[in-house]
Amino acid sequence: MERATFSKYSWIDFAFSVVGVCTFLVDWGSDVWVATELYFRGDVVWFGVLVGLMVLSSVVVQTFSWFWFKYDRELPGFRNQTVGASVFFGDRVTLFCVLHVLQLGFLCRHISAIRQGFRVWWRKEEGSEYAVYLTHDLSMLRLIETFCESAPQLTLMIYVMLHTNKARTVQFVSIAASTTSIAWMVVDYHRSLRSFLPDKAKQGWCSSLIYFLWNLLLITPRVAALALFASALSGYMAAHFLMLWSVFALWAWRQGTNFMDSVGGEWLYRATVGLIWYFSWFNVAEGQTRSRSVIYHSFITTDGVILLTTWWCYRDPVQTESYALALLIALPLIYLLGLLFKALYYCCFHPKLWRPPVRDPGLPVDQPDADVSFRVFSIQDGDLSSQHLNRRLAGHAARFYSKKGFIRNSDPTNGAESPRL
Repeated sequence: MERATFSKYSWIDFAFSVVGVCTFLVDWGSDVWVATELYFRGDVVWFGVLVGLMVLSSVVVQTFSWFWFKYDRELPGFRNQTVGASVFFGDRVTLFCVLHVLQLGFLCRHISAIRQGFRVWWRKEEGSEYAVYLTHDLSMLRLIETFCESAPQLTLMIYVMLHTNKARTVQFVSIAASTTSIAWMVVDYHRSLRSFLPDKAKQGWCSSLIYFLWNLLLITPRVAALALFASALSGYMAAHFLMLWSVFALWAWRQGTNFMDSVGGEWLYRATVGLIWYFSWFNVAEGQTRSRSVIYHSFITTDGVILLTTWWCYRDPVQTESYALALLIALPLIYLLGLLFKALYYCCFHPKLWRPPVRDPGLPVDQPDADVSFRVFSIQDGDLSSQHLNRRLAGHAARFYSKKGFIRNSDPTNGAESPRL
């Protein structure tokens, strides 16, 4: 097997960690500001929805963070490598649990990643592998936080503006913060995926630009269509979400996802995937990637047409006269343009060269994923031990960069699939 060398921890990684925590704090600050404004204006329902989204997002993210902390502690030698690496908790389980109950675990992960990155990049200390590991976990947590809070909140704020036919400063701030959070998540997640590529398959920033554009052009009309539908038939919005979310969660189950290391964690992941799919496509399983993507986009396109048609029929003609026809034409065209950018990305910028590390020879074919040891697979200086490979993000990278949508063991003596996560 060819030895692959992956990106070293650099000042760019450190900068991404700093900007990430700044984005997180600004987003939460704008949320508190908007919630306060809604409460004092007497908009109790909207206040309740916004606070509900904030609480739901925080609980889901903290739960994932806690699960991953417990999983990581079981990795051989992991605790020895991370002693003193975390600024608040290290390996103290009780303290880490309390921080998560207080909804501070995600913030502490940010601070730990910045501290570890500073030690590695500025002071040239050891622990680069763990710094990379932390940034990959944060990338996944930001993805979850974005679609649990930022995307729904952006939909809510656009709905409020359409419903009241007014635009307040606080609403613009909230929309700007949510949009920035989504945009940053897209760039950061793609950069984390790129870190698993060998040097010969490294992508330039142009690929990230195309990746960002097709995600932006697909998510924007989706959010706008949902907000328009809610402005006309707000009472049916909850039913629409619950129906689609249930279908998406069941579809994730049918695909046999294997992301978490426990049954409860896996069902949480599937429920979260259902929420992500409500806004955007996210590949979660091996095999038939193209077919599932076509099915998803066909379904979302049909749903979008129904949402826009319903809004057009039940809208207030006088209040929406200035923008109704423009939106009705522009939103489908933007979505179509997003699909074209996605096709351009996969045709011209998407490398299909990445392969996960194979099993060590001599291991039993049916060995559980948790017991699989990886061959040398370098993220730093060509000498990274197996426990520092972030298998959570590595699995998503495998599915994203796989040529046929699935990864098979490249060892001809072993017919088993390589572990997904």
